[in-house]
Amino acid sequence: MTAAIEICGIRKRFGTLEALAGVDLEIPKGEFFGLLGPNGAGKTTLINVLAGLVRADQGAVRIMGHDVVADYRAARRSLGVVPQELVFDPFFSVREALSIQSGYFGIRDNRAWIQEVMDHLDLSSKADVNMRALSGGMKRRVLVAQALVHKPPVIVLDEPTAGVDVELRQGLWQFIRQLNRDGHTIVLTTHYLEEAEALCQRIAMLKQGRIVALDSTPKLLKRVHHLFLKLRLVGELPEELRPLEHGSAAAAHVLRMKDYGEVEKALSCIRRSGCSIEEMELVQPDLEDVFVEVMHHA
Repeated sequence: MTAAIEICGIRKRFGTLEALAGVDLEIPKGEFFGLLGPNGAGKTTLINVLAGLVRADQGAVRIMGHDVVADYRAARRSLGVVPQELVFDPFFSVREALSIQSGYFGIRDNRAWIQEVMDHLDLSSKADVNMRALSGGMKRRVLVAQALVHKPPVIVLDEPTAGVDVELRQGLWQFIRQLNRDGHTIVLTTHYLEEAEALCQRIAMLKQGRIVALDSTPKLLKRVHHLFLKLRLVGELPEELRPLEHGSAAAAHVLRMKDYGEVEKALSCIRRSGCSIEEMELVQPDLEDVFVEVMHHA
């Protein structure tokens, strides 16, 4: 079965900066996929390679089986990209901008679908308003609509909710979830990690142009565990427990353990030193905890 996106050994250098250092990734059809990483990790460069805006120095990319270089027309018809930047034409209304965008893909008489997209994104009341008169949040809605006018099977969302109010964010995700249920492949980059945790079935984390973690969201969340022990000490905190110290108050010290291997050693030391455990709490981390941990050790 042809994958929605195939990325094979992609490398890209800008002068002395290696933006992508050999990325291999395959995203099957119908998946809701998250692409996470700190600023400068290479996410936008990878998206630009997918969209044909940047030519990779090495490797190959295929969208729905179409090579983005050799078969670029079919590849671009298969892809809709919501860019991170607010890019718009100041001379047209919302409806006109969406009609022109349809024309870029050779689509005529697309009015019914344009109206449906505007309804879902709450743009209908602004359909005949000039793009210059829209707020930043409204302009971002139009960018989402432009990416959808040609009904692409693969949709890439690059920070789609940056600067967007809560109400629109909820409406947008409801619409995107429905598109995913209808069979569209969604690739999301976001700094709102709670969104990625709630929406994405699998997640890849990039750092300095390399994938440093790739797994299903539930498995990624199981990679990090936080066990907190509150101790009542007899004298000073033992030296071998100091690396685990998370805080102290009123003669009680809190230890944090991230690995099961640390637990046995800590309990053995606590027994030897005569300390007592007052409280114990196992905390299930969220995706932000996992992200910080992966970035720290990658």
